[in-house]
Amino acid sequence: MLSVLQATLPVFATIVLGFGLRKTGFIAADKWSAVEDLCFYVLFPAILAQTMIEADLSGIEAGAFTLTLLVSVATIGGTVLALWPLLRRFLGTKPAQFSTIYQTVTRWHGFIALAIVLNLYGPNGAALIAIIFAVLVPILQITNIMVLAAFSDKKVDLRGVVLTIVKNPLIWGIGMGLLLNGVAIWPPVMSTLDLLGRSALGMSLLAMGAGLSLKAALHPSKEMLIGIIGKLLFTPLVMMSAAYAFGVTGLERDVLLIAAAVPTAMNGYVLARKMGGDAELYATISTVQTVVSFITIPLLLWLVSG
Repeated sequence: MLSVLQATLPVFATIVLGFGLRKTGFIAADKWSAVEDLCFYVLFPAILAQTMIEADLSGIEAGAFTLTLLVSVATIGGTVLALWPLLRRFLGTKPAQFSTIYQTVTRWHGFIALAIVLNLYGPNGAALIAIIFAVLVPILQITNIMVLAAFSDKKVDLRGVVLTIVKNPLIWGIGMGLLLNGVAIWPPVMSTLDLLGRSALGMSLLAMGAGLSLKAALHPSKEMLIGIIGKLLFTPLVMMSAAYAFGVTGLERDVLLIAAAVPTAMNGYVLARKMGGDAELYATISTVQTVVSFITIPLLLWLVSG
């Protein structure tokens, strides 16, 4: 338990630092959008490409591992969609609120997961996270955009949606890394990717902290509670059930648990704002998820691995 806490503490300390930098005005709130763009378009693709290029995929039971991911994603997404008639009837949940619930339960903050896994398991864990990125990023990007479009009262530009997916720099970083996996790359190129990658985790965690909204979190709702329980408890439960069913154990199981237990990705907030989702609810859920996950991630790892 202590080792898990020591591995997660630096991650959440960096997030808190980002929140403090923005809250105190040391770095103005309007400057953080440039940091987010830098992370999304340059630093994230670099670390993903580097991780995929260097990942030793030979010793991984990719079949069972990947199947666990796919079954889990389908189960979680299908369960949330099945809740829509019940939430609408008994809680009065609005379509925009539901699309945000869907996003915050199904999305994952991959770079929190990567930072924790690197601290706990090193390169072997990073190779597994790379596979999770390769599987989840395209699927979740597409399904979340489809749900937002279905539950939005705004006119959705389908051509623009397709272009958004095709131009996603994370998908390109993963694709290039997979294509070049095991290929001898010119050392200066890899050194450049390494330098950018070292910046990616710290910068992304700072930017996430800067994007947290305690003011929004002070307005709880039933939808907020569903988003928190769905992401931090239901999602790990589904992932571990699938891992057990397909015989995934040890390091692979633990990495899957971390990927399932991390809070939602902040980029869903931008999509919610652009495509008619409830952006304020997204900010509330993601903020509380982040705070609560500091407790739930170590606890879940201790329960599963202990």
